[in-house]
Amino acid sequence: MATFYVLVLSFFGFLGIGKMGLSYFDNWHTSLQGSITAMLLIAFSARFGERKNDLIRMVPSIFPRPDLIVFITGILEIAAAIGIHIPSISRLVSICLAILLIAMFPANIKAAKEKLKIAGKQVPALWPRTMIQIIFIILVLLAG
Repeated sequence: MATFYVLVLSFFGFLGIGKMGLSYFDNWHTSLQGSITAMLLIAFSARFGERKNDLIRMVPSIFPRPDLIVFITGILEIAAAIGIHIPSISRLVSICLAILLIAMFPANIKAAKEKLKIAGKQVPALWPRTMIQIIFIILVLLAG
């Protein structure tokens, strides 16, 4: 849920900064790109911080090396956070990021079904997680 809050709050924050004169964020598109980057940086930090083991537990058991999967998805998030701002590849990055979000969704299903905790907090139920994931995918595609 933290990533969702960061996405929403940073979007309006970037729009506000744009209205105050920072021309890069003077439109919804670049503000959305900035908020996607903020969301990705928060997600990345979880993969290398104290939440790492919680995320590893979320990976469905059919996948080998869940620790490596968590590591690689973190690297892909950083690459996407950078690439979304490069006009020549932004569209491709957004499509790849949407695919990554879809590919990672089984971990969200497992976390919800098994009522796992992240940093000691219960993960949201499957229905809200699904809605948030759909919103993420739509916004990521719009950002490209």
